[in-house]
Amino acid sequence: MSAPESIGLLYGRSQLKLRLPADAEVTLIGKGKLEKIADPQAAVRRALSKPIGSPALAELARGRKSACILICDITRPVPNRLFLRPMIETLVASGVALDRIVILVATGLHRPNVENHDARNDADHVDLGVTATRGTPVKLDRTFVEADLRIATGLVEPHFMAGWSGGRKVVAPGVAHHETIRTFHSARFMEDPLAVQCNLIGNPLHEEQLEIVRGLGDVYALNTIIDDDRDLAYVNFGEILASHAAAVKFVDGAIRVPAARRFKTVVTSSAGYPLDKTYYQTIKGMVTPMDILAPGGALIIASACSEGFGSKEFRAAQRRLIELGPDRFLATLTAKSLADVDEWQTEMQLKPMRVGRISLYTSGLSDEERALTGVEMVADLDETIARSIASAGDPHVAVIPEGPYVVPFYDAA
Repeated sequence: MSAPESIGLLYGRSQLKLRLPADAEVTLIGKGKLEKIADPQAAVRRALSKPIGSPALAELARGRKSACILICDITRPVPNRLFLRPMIETLVASGVALDRIVILVATGLHRPNVENHDARNDADHVDLGVTATRGTPVKLDRTFVEADLRIATGLVEPHFMAGWSGGRKVVAPGVAHHETIRTFHSARFMEDPLAVQCNLIGNPLHEEQLEIVRGLGDVYALNTIIDDDRDLAYVNFGEILASHAAAVKFVDGAIRVPAARRFKTVVTSSAGYPLDKTYYQTIKGMVTPMDILAPGGALIIASACSEGFGSKEFRAAQRRLIELGPDRFLATLTAKSLADVDEWQTEMQLKPMRVGRISLYTSGLSDEERALTGVEMVADLDETIARSIASAGDPHVAVIPEGPYVVPFYDAA
């Protein structure tokens, strides 16, 4: 299609309006329509009473002395407000004392916020040995492991390493010890070609997560899917693996979008707030469209980075990337069995850098931080897109307004 008058990229809490050259041939890539659930509260109650692969929550809770409910941290727009109250009310009505119900934030190694799992505190974890397949150390939060009833909650969306978020991922790495998390994020896993978004078959991260969760015994999950407006489009409850698989099946066709060609100019976002709060999270938006980026092409991304760069560990990893260069930096990673905290995001940035050139538009980074990104910084999106089209001699442009919430793939058929 020829260039529309205006296209909006998700950016912070609003949009950036693009004005592309009149002769641009634009392929607008968005996910399939997800219908809003008219009565979300009723849908949650129905999910809790008619679960997948398990008894209803009210029945599960009878006779239990304690319960632990995992929730995701602030970087995931999970609609906790819709399901936490009915879940807790159901537990209490079934006899679980309110003071024996723990809401645990599954931070992984993300920043702390409220009442959290702390991956760095050895005493907070139970050592469950190692996985049989790959020898991953399995150390999980004691509160969750020792709870009488264990429930994970989360959002099922594409994940650029584990295939899909939610379900088993909220347990590991969500409430795992730093050694477990750093093993998951070592180059041995990260450089595996099957450790990519929307793929679970042969994905080493997913396979380890399955083994860890199965080893725990009974674990349950509430899974949600939201639409572009962050409204509820799907919810289920049940046995953690079966319910997660059902959620993935529901959303896969809407999220994975075929493209008939690869593009020399790809324009995308970091999905807006809250995912584009930091440069650390922005890298997800660089990785997701790699399959439709032509070798040597331009990947142009907009991200507000309203809270700056990311952790001090991530900043140090980016500084090493700048000092060593991509090849030498990667060589330092392949020699480790345990990744340094947050350097895995820098490793992920290397992947699109191998394919093409990355340009970033942002209003949220200092000059020092901009230098540490290792990518081209641009002040005008429209001008950058026009320059890419002219340089490539190709008017075809792919625009992905929702960033990593959409997974385009090249389909020659």
